[in-house]
Amino acid sequence: MTVQQIAVAGSSGRMGRALIEAIAQSADFRLKAALELAGSDCLGRDAGELVGKPCGIPVTADLGKVLPGCDVLVDFTRPEGTLHHVELCRRLGIRMVIGTTGFQSAQKAVVVDAAKTIPIVMAPNMSIGVNLTFKLAELAAKVLNEDYDVEIIEAHHRLKIDAPSGTALRLGEIIAAALGRDLAKDAVFGREGVTGERKQSTIGFATVRGGDIVGDHTVLFAGSGERVEITHKAGSRATFAHGALRAARYLAGKTSGLYDMQDVLGLK
Repeated sequence: MTVQQIAVAGSSGRMGRALIEAIAQSADFRLKAALELAGSDCLGRDAGELVGKPCGIPVTADLGKVLPGCDVLVDFTRPEGTLHHVELCRRLGIRMVIGTTGFQSAQKAVVVDAAKTIPIVMAPNMSIGVNLTFKLAELAAKVLNEDYDVEIIEAHHRLKIDAPSGTALRLGEIIAAALGRDLAKDAVFGREGVTGERKQSTIGFATVRGGDIVGDHTVLFAGSGERVEITHKAGSRATFAHGALRAARYLAGKTSGLYDMQDVLGLK
């Protein structure tokens, strides 16, 4: 069995800690580097201590020093930081798994271009269950078609900084494509006051923020006399971490290309 040397960006964050714990439990990955921003109070600490499992790998901000020798970098940080990591991984030939959300179109284009040189899995949600939900939502949209109104409701913890979530937006993109709609024109992200009747082509989004909610997503197809709801609820970030490691396994042996979790799970 080949053991992959893995680097984790944002190692002291909620997802970073979940990834370090998942790596410690795996037989085919070894934590090679744990990265944090300069100024973090975790710098110099044993990364494993963050999850109660010392591993001898210190948390560092010196990306250029620790990335050589890594097989893959897993990045759940913020767009600006991720793009910096993308350029370095491109130069070093290191595979990437990107779970960062909130990218603008121009930022996504940088990742697309980098994937011509290195293999990248990029997905707004690495959960296996969520990616099955994507497929179910696509099927439901095709079957129910124009006779059902579409609303997407998502809930996350109070510390999440972007809205709607990347997962909710991806659900919207998938459903819009299945219905032959343009999400940029048909999405409605908030309603207040006298809004008038709902347009038939609308894909609505509702956002909830509070407490420590890991991530809930519901797609509501509302028709005359019935409604269909597809819901996924995450109870732990471990599901995202294990999905990310599955993505890293998928990239082994690949030399370039941009993939998502639908590729990883064979759902395309």
